[in-house]
Amino acid sequence: MTVIEKGSARLILAPEAGGAIAGFTIAGRDIMRPTPAGANDALDTASFPLVPFCNRIPNGRVTFEGREVVLPPNLGDHPHALHGQGWRGAWTVERAEGDAAVLAYVHAADAWPWAYRAEQTFTVDEAGFRVVLSVTNTGETAMPAGLGFHPYFPRRTGETLTAANDGVWMINADVLPTVHHAGPWEVDLAAGAAVEGRGLIDHCFTGWDQRAVLAAPGAPDTVITASPENRWLHVYIPPAESFYCVEPCASRPNPFGEGETGMTRLQPGESRSIWMDVRSA
Repeated sequence: MTVIEKGSARLILAPEAGGAIAGFTIAGRDIMRPTPAGANDALDTASFPLVPFCNRIPNGRVTFEGREVVLPPNLGDHPHALHGQGWRGAWTVERAEGDAAVLAYVHAADAWPWAYRAEQTFTVDEAGFRVVLSVTNTGETAMPAGLGFHPYFPRRTGETLTAANDGVWMINADVLPTVHHAGPWEVDLAAGAAVEGRGLIDHCFTGWDQRAVLAAPGAPDTVITASPENRWLHVYIPPAESFYCVEPCASRPNPFGEGETGMTRLQPGESRSIWMDVRSA
């Protein structure tokens, strides 16, 4: 574990577990879901990076500029490649002192046939932190790239989630997007929606304005903001769990599907970056 802090704010990093955040506290209060002792899977952490794509690729099949690629499953027997490679690899601590840290992950071409370097830069202040996630194409041909964040938050009594949006992608049984529904659906996040008392929500909301507010009676709000590239907000609210996820993403599920998905094309040596702020207000 690697710890950086400022005042009573403490950010715990787990570079060996997919470059994840293991916890974030202010004055001992958990702002994000804490990682259980001994856990070493990014899925058990407080947050992990999505690089070089977000969410699911159906059956791991990619077509990019005439090249056919098949990615192996990376979540047990789930058939759809998920969230890229960064969350399944160990990251290197390049610097960690005081209130700042830099983690790096280097990917050599394999089933994902494009080499790249990913980097996370963390900075903590007394009310929150910012993480900048970047990816650089280190190969010799153009590479597709998408980025995102996967933070988990404690589900507090009476919690509401507010996030402007203009619609949501419907999903099938494999949690893959099917059709886009304009306007409110199931939960009206733009007006503020209760987190409790719902079935599974595992949907990508569109037209997000890069700000989400998590509010609970008698407690400070948690405010998530993100860079303009994060036009999609993926919300995961599993029934009967003690957590939920509010995920700023610069590309949507099925990132090689039809329409505008947010995936970009990086020439050799080119980079792309996004950021996310999490703070108590």
